[in-house]
Amino acid sequence: MAASLEVSGWRAELEGLLARFGRLFVRAEPRGQAGRYLEGLLGPVERKNGWQLAEAIGDARPWRTQRVLSHVLWDEGAARDLCREHAVERLGAEDAVLVVDETGFPKKGRHSAGVARQYCGTLGKVENCQVGVFLAYGSRRGHALIDRRLYLPEAWAGDAERRRAAKIPDEVPFLTKPAIAREMIARALDAGVPCEWVLGDEVYGADRRLRLMLEGRGKPYLLTIRSNDELEADLDGGVGRHQPRQLARSLPARAWRRLSAGAGTKGERLYDWARLRLVRPRRVGGEAPAGEHWLLVRRSIADPEDLAYFVAFAPPGLRLVDLARVAGRRWLVEECFEAAKQEVGLADYEVRSWRGWHRHVTLAMLALALLAGLRAGLNRLKGAREPPASPSSRSASLRSAA
Repeated sequence: MAASLEVSGWRAELEGLLARFGRLFVRAEPRGQAGRYLEGLLGPVERKNGWQLAEAIGDARPWRTQRVLSHVLWDEGAARDLCREHAVERLGAEDAVLVVDETGFPKKGRHSAGVARQYCGTLGKVENCQVGVFLAYGSRRGHALIDRRLYLPEAWAGDAERRRAAKIPDEVPFLTKPAIAREMIARALDAGVPCEWVLGDEVYGADRRLRLMLEGRGKPYLLTIRSNDELEADLDGGVGRHQPRQLARSLPARAWRRLSAGAGTKGERLYDWARLRLVRPRRVGGEAPAGEHWLLVRRSIADPEDLAYFVAFAPPGLRLVDLARVAGRRWLVEECFEAAKQEVGLADYEVRSWRGWHRHVTLAMLALALLAGLRAGLNRLKGAREPPASPSSRSASLRSAA
């Protein structure tokens, strides 16, 4: 019975999503081809490149699909918005979080849009790669990617010949990763995406403009920062700017508590945590935002010298245990990346152009959002009380049922 419900739910959800997605196309042939491509990303093909996907969807050659990614007229921005809407409809909750992060796509050669020798988190080192900045949405029901943009290094932005070859539109400027994040987060909030927190690593935590934007919107955040960033705090009776590592050393032993950052694959993720209140930022010509500013410090139990630092803009009265739990939710974006690359071919593309990258990635995100929504629906149907499974495990179980 459960298997039949999963199969019928799978087909109904897919057909509903394809119907909405199909409205972005004028002609029936590319509409059908794009739909088959999306369905192929959901299928059991091991590596979802052009030739293997073509075989899976019944094409002798990959050319028709490649045209959908590069030449056919359709709006990948509208498809991105559809992905966000689908994810929020299935996973939306007021206590959800938005998480911004980037991931690398190793590449050979120099012709793919934005490719350069830069830090690749996938490999953990500087390598020839493309880097995409992504926004994830997560609630107790599940999580999915809802926005994306290819990072265009500054050397690319000013190289007219390379831009032309990779079909990068003239209106696409150089933007830092934090600037891309500000645009994505603002787009989600402007669209009314329900969320309680915005999270990100030190690339974004160091960006004061992002923090000010969120405070201006009254949106709580918890962002990782570097040990040598500067924060305004009252230390030893004097207000001044201090580095997080200095402030952490000033904390007494009684300030630390052993708390969980949430359940992981091996049980509760336990760390020692402490916090220190920061001086409320001064505002010129306006009132300070309604919230409390904190430095949150996480210390490894196995290695007390291993510290991580977070800056928080939090609702008044929030406890240390609450901040620790919020900090632990940032890892959901890593689960999204893992599932998207392993299950729906996020990194398996064979396109070089700016438009081709955004179209393939958006279709992979749509596939991931579909899987997340299916799992959330099944959990509600079965009255499940356990936390939602990771996207990787849920996609495997759903495909086996189909």
